[in-house]
Amino acid sequence: MDTAIKDVVREKYGAAALRVTTGGSSCCGASAALDGCCDPITSNLYNDGQTSQLPEEAVLASLGCGNPTLLAELTPGETVLDLGSGGGIDVLLSAKRVGPTGRAYGLDMTDEMLALAEENKRKAGVTNVWFLKGEIESIPLPDNSVDVVISNCVINLSADKDRVLREAFRVLKPGGRLAVSDVVTTGAMLPEIRKSVLLWVGCVAGALEEKEYIGKLAAAGFESITLEPTRVYRIEDARTFLSGHGIDVDAIAPQVDGKFMSAFVRAVKPVAQATKTPCCGPTCCS
Repeated sequence: MDTAIKDVVREKYGAAALRVTTGGSSCCGASAALDGCCDPITSNLYNDGQTSQLPEEAVLASLGCGNPTLLAELTPGETVLDLGSGGGIDVLLSAKRVGPTGRAYGLDMTDEMLALAEENKRKAGVTNVWFLKGEIESIPLPDNSVDVVISNCVINLSADKDRVLREAFRVLKPGGRLAVSDVVTTGAMLPEIRKSVLLWVGCVAGALEEKEYIGKLAAAGFESITLEPTRVYRIEDARTFLSGHGIDVDAIAPQVDGKFMSAFVRAVKPVAQATKTPCCGPTCCS
């Protein structure tokens, strides 16, 4: 991750975690994460049946744009890794789905979020969860060690998405699944938006165009790639997440109408070809 972007992300998400621990809430958006809630992206992602199982702080710290725990179709006994796990909401939900014979890892680079996640783990009383400190471009897990990689509106924050996807591919077992929620675009993004580094924290400026996202997954080695739009953001949604960044929202809003969306992104790591058993019969062994 580019140093400037990484520093901004760490600062803003760290502040968001501290806000939750002092009784506030956090949600997607460079300014909204501290001052309110960016409803078009982060609202109504989890049903009451899910959130009622979790510590309130895990729910308040949710910064996602989807619900990858449903997308992933987790089963008991699987090992799952959440890239950019924040306050731990998706890790804790995953832990319940994989059960006591499974494992749920969360990876985050922000100390404040990791501290919040550990406290949420304690309150939830789960024992099959591990939170790791690190960056999603360099995952601190062995090759072929994870059944499922999930992520919730985090890959778009990275300045080196190719490396993130290669790392996800590396740690997945053959046949393992990538199942992420992310913000993507349908067409080229306006330079006025990309130039503001703060918008990377708002899940907007770092978003890939959908065909580019699919191409990067294929280049990393994935197959069975699908991208399913879940929310398409309109002009007024754009006004919400672009306000306050020195951008003339009225001038550009018509140009971004319908070009940003949250999407479920799925892909599979191919199963390695089985090694052929050497022939040792009289016709092929000397």
